[in-house]
Amino acid sequence: MDVIIRSLSEVGSTVFYILIGTVILELILYGVFGKLLKSRHTLPVMLLGPAIVGLAVLIVYPLLWEFNLSFTNMSLRNFGDKAQYTWVVCRENPEIVNSWVTDCLIKNYADVFRLPVLKQAFFFPVFFRTVLWTVINVVFSVGFGMALALLLNRPMRGKGVYRTFIILPWAIPQVIAALAWRGEFNYEFGFVNLMLGKVGIPPIQWLTEPGWNFVAMCIVNIWLGIPFMMVILLGGLQSISGEYYEAAEMDGANGFQQFKNITLPLLQPVMTPAIILSTIWTFNNFNVPFFINQNELETSDILVTALFRAAFQYNRYGFAAAFAFVIFIVLLSYSVFYIRVTGTLKEVNV
Repeated sequence: MDVIIRSLSEVGSTVFYILIGTVILELILYGVFGKLLKSRHTLPVMLLGPAIVGLAVLIVYPLLWEFNLSFTNMSLRNFGDKAQYTWVVCRENPEIVNSWVTDCLIKNYADVFRLPVLKQAFFFPVFFRTVLWTVINVVFSVGFGMALALLLNRPMRGKGVYRTFIILPWAIPQVIAALAWRGEFNYEFGFVNLMLGKVGIPPIQWLTEPGWNFVAMCIVNIWLGIPFMMVILLGGLQSISGEYYEAAEMDGANGFQQFKNITLPLLQPVMTPAIILSTIWTFNNFNVPFFINQNELETSDILVTALFRAAFQYNRYGFAAAFAFVIFIVLLSYSVFYIRVTGTLKEVNV
């Protein structure tokens, strides 16, 4: 009880200081933009100010701290004040230097590509497995989500009930869903193998066989991802005017032609951000691969689970920080490329 009271008092004092800081910030912004500069944008600046400061404190500062960490040799052995920058280690041990750039300046970044990121697995096999994992999940999530959205967009009885049941997986926390599915994939007592046995298929080692473990991970993540895509695409479909389809029918267009030439182009502004978000979430999905792969099969690990093991099982903190930035650069490059190719953020000239 004392621990709870002490924790609540610490939280209360933190909230109090945050409120005081926010009030002071607002007064400063009002004084500068409202009184000194007499700007007509004073209110927007005052509303955005706390959010920008919050983002800087909660996102920018940790990002910069981790970037700094990626140039150190911090590990469980060299922790805290014992950690040194990699080029300092090189100056103290010049005999270990073959290339000043890759062995000293960006050693951790070079190690991500030249050393195993796990016990035996190297970066590129894990990277291509992550790409395969992402493509499979996004394609099936979009495909099934589109099919369900098209179905629910039609007039039908009990549409609200069906929609509620389909959204349920999305409402379940990923950790709970992954743990529940792990039980369903149990070799002896799992529901999946029991159903396979009913149709004469022998039980499968979903949790211990590398290939089947990867399939199990994909099944769970697709099941979790379909509701999100269905909701987004259904909203987009409902915003498309029926007059387009009526005109297409008068011109003799069949269902596929209407879908190809009307539905898909008009859904693009909705689909593009949804696919980008789904790709990033899937690429960075930790819960499903971690909890389904409880036997720590390196053949089922993706980049984020390999990053977790590097940091918290192998205690390679500097290496893990560099590893995290490599993943960040990969995702940032994908997002910029996809947005530029699709032209989603281009300004509309009226």
